[in-house]
Amino acid sequence: MLLKVRPTRKALRRAYQSLVLVSVLCLAPMTWAWLGSSAHRVTAVGDGWLGRVPAAQAALVLGAGLYGTQPTPMLAHRLDIAAELYRAGKVRALLLSGDNSRKEYDEPTAMRDYLLRRGVPDRVMVLDYAGFDTWDSCVRARKVFGALRVTVVTQEFHLPRAVTLCRTAGLEAFGVGDDSTREFAAPTYAYATRELLATAKAFADAMVLHSDPVYPGPREVSLTDILAQPGAPGA
Repeated sequence: MLLKVRPTRKALRRAYQSLVLVSVLCLAPMTWAWLGSSAHRVTAVGDGWLGRVPAAQAALVLGAGLYGTQPTPMLAHRLDIAAELYRAGKVRALLLSGDNSRKEYDEPTAMRDYLLRRGVPDRVMVLDYAGFDTWDSCVRARKVFGALRVTVVTQEFHLPRAVTLCRTAGLEAFGVGDDSTREFAAPTYAYATRELLATAKAFADAMVLHSDPVYPGPREVSLTDILAQPGAPGA
């Protein structure tokens, strides 16, 4: 005869407390990202979003994958927003940060070529070939390229993490996000779900480990040279 063993009230209380603790630990990084960016981001939708974006030295465009040698649709949308910011005079340069960890995969060059085809002059673009993740891109923008004020361009679901990381890295950062749910609903929701883990890693890198980028240098002067040239931004 099998006896049913009922958990004690003490065991149930401990299990509940453990569940609450795990939930808090999971949600804390998301709260950190949302609160750290809440006053510093806007979605690029409608007619008035450009007027809400402050002027900055550069648009920091974060890589989002390639199809062969072409930007993915999500990355193309980021680049379209960056081009619009430049033409509107909101930024003077475009810092294109992506992955070029192997010869056959070159996000920054693909990003530059896409923008060249849309009339953005090569002289205002700076390529960061070691933007392997968001934290690396933010730290390198500040420490390697010498940026002080940037407008981060990415998808809306990624914006809280990206802006908060850049601000933690010492940048005066604002963010503009593409509402990818309008055209890419399924992948957007999948990526948004992944943000829980990605933000936990970001919190650890930025606030706990103070991680260095994979490639922390040497110092680049290309962005500084663009910003030193006279003349108003925009086309």
